[in-house]
Amino acid sequence: MFDLQNTDLTKEDLKQMFYSMLLGRRLDERLWLLNRSGQLPFVISCQGQEATQIGMAFALKEGDISAPYYRDLAFITHLGITPLETMMSAFAKEGDTSSGGKQMPSHFSKKSLGIMTQGSCVATQILHAVGASLAFKMDGKNQVAIATLGEGSSNQGDFHEGLNFAGVHQLPFICVIENNDYAISVHSSLQYAAKKLSDRAIGYGITGVQVDGNNPIAVYEVVKAARERAIRGEGATLIEAMTTRLTPHSSDDDDQYRTEDERANNKEKDCLLLFKNFLITKDILTEKLIEEMETNIKSIIDDATNQAKAAKYPEISECLTHVYGG
Repeated sequence: MFDLQNTDLTKEDLKQMFYSMLLGRRLDERLWLLNRSGQLPFVISCQGQEATQIGMAFALKEGDISAPYYRDLAFITHLGITPLETMMSAFAKEGDTSSGGKQMPSHFSKKSLGIMTQGSCVATQILHAVGASLAFKMDGKNQVAIATLGEGSSNQGDFHEGLNFAGVHQLPFICVIENNDYAISVHSSLQYAAKKLSDRAIGYGITGVQVDGNNPIAVYEVVKAARERAIRGEGATLIEAMTTRLTPHSSDDDDQYRTEDERANNKEKDCLLLFKNFLITKDILTEKLIEEMETNIKSIIDDATNQAKAAKYPEISECLTHVYGG
């Protein structure tokens, strides 16, 4: 499953990959627990999709623009949004860097990191990222824009319009579909008839690739190659990463539409567990090192949780800040 023969990733890179996946998982689990204890109103989980998110994050360079979707917690954490900033947003506190405590949870953004703001209407982030890639081409910059979405969103008009525009103008744009088989409760068999969503790239005149989304090394390689093509002026790439959603769609979802056998099989496909076992067999990770990582991460998340709980809510007057009327 994992191939170290055809990658430029070092052992230290692989350790960092695992650490970022672990941090994303533990932060997500804490948010989930806070929701279940009645302290947070809403959570959308990244559990099971960390390999895809960290693989693509490793392939990006400083100056690139990203337009993530709501399930990309591990991705944005690796890019630099801190657990404290995530907790501030989740608790809707004044120190939230995305909106000052006014944005819905999991609507990530941070201008200094090149993470674009997003709305709740799925797939609109595609158009924003395509616009950024057009600016890069017009300005002659060696930068790319990347957007992510779930497979259900790939049936929205914004997706087709954005990919078509990127294809016509040969833009430095990468689109990653994190295909976890479910658009909330609707199985992929009722969403599209194509065998591969990556095959849709043919219609846009761009490159299409399907990759094992449970393998961060494989995802890194295809996103890296896509970025290199974009910088060479060879246009956009559509990547379909086949992932596993370990949780319900959100904290408000009861995923009884999945069978017990399916849930059990999903646990066996847990990308964090698979990657950990692989790195241990290659003597890149040890149980002691993993324990040290766990201790460090727990401390970071504990501090972030406690600080966010103690932080102030925004003033009532802030309700009207940056809100415009006709």
